[in-house]
Amino acid sequence: MATPAPAPAGAGAGGAAAASPSPPPQLPSPYAELVKSPSGLEKIILRGARNCCAEVYLYGGQVTSWKNDNGEELLFLSNKAIFKPPKAIRGGIPICFPQFGTHGNLEQHGFARNRFWSIDNDPPPLPVNPAIKAFVDLILRPSEEDLKIWPHSFEFRLRVALGPSGDLSLTSRIRNTNIDGRPFSYTFAYHTYFFVSDISEVRVEGLETMDYLDNLKAKERFTEQGDAIVFESEVDKVYLSAPSKIAIIDHEKKKTFVVTKEGLPDAEYKNMLCVEPAAVEKPITLKPGEEWKGRLALSAVPSSYCSGQLDPLKVLQG
Repeated sequence: MATPAPAPAGAGAGGAAAASPSPPPQLPSPYAELVKSPSGLEKIILRGARNCCAEVYLYGGQVTSWKNDNGEELLFLSNKAIFKPPKAIRGGIPICFPQFGTHGNLEQHGFARNRFWSIDNDPPPLPVNPAIKAFVDLILRPSEEDLKIWPHSFEFRLRVALGPSGDLSLTSRIRNTNIDGRPFSYTFAYHTYFFVSDISEVRVEGLETMDYLDNLKAKERFTEQGDAIVFESEVDKVYLSAPSKIAIIDHEKKKTFVVTKEGLPDAEYKNMLCVEPAAVEKPITLKPGEEWKGRLALSAVPSSYCSGQLDPLKVLQG
């Protein structure tokens, strides 16, 4: 009787070959590490000089932590934040796309913030500061379910980078990949939650004389009258054609956040404090093949407005 031939290596019952696990995604930066969070969701940790670091979840493409060289947390994350899809993570820097707020027919703030993004191992070239070593590139493409609620094909590329001095930047590139010749329009925001002291100790510089829509008054339009924005009650406003730099001055913490934005003409702020570089009033329209780029850069500098160590004009114009 002939002896049966041995099953090929890796064959299971019935001789079917066992599938080998796919290799883990490669990160382009040795200063970036892919880990699993206690919730089981994957996140990337970016490590800068001294104790500077940032954390980016693949779920939502969302930055949830940004710490300075003293290890001090600079972003607010709610203690009630739920790290369980499909719930959006409350805090950090959610990505609002393809809709900001209720400015459209989709769910509030769109769907990008509660989708799983992928690490982009081969992104198109993006000019960067060669001193930046800690970064990660992510990409989001629509699923079949997404196309049912928003019938447009797109590629959303996001680079999160930690600069040598601890500055944090997010660069978004959105491309229309429709093959049927249709343009699409969207609104967008980086929904940034800053970790500040008592809100009564905070003021915002750079939005003086700007027109704004008051979301607490049915989006009625007003003009800002004060020489700075201070907080005495709940606030939810969208400032139109805001300047490229906005300063958030925290008297109690003796710290100033400088928000620099490109490609994002508007800014919203709430009472947490959220200051959100956005494109709200005029939706962005892309023809097939066209790409839009928007960038947010955040820095935090020691300051003491009361003692005269901070000149807001130098911060905003420097």
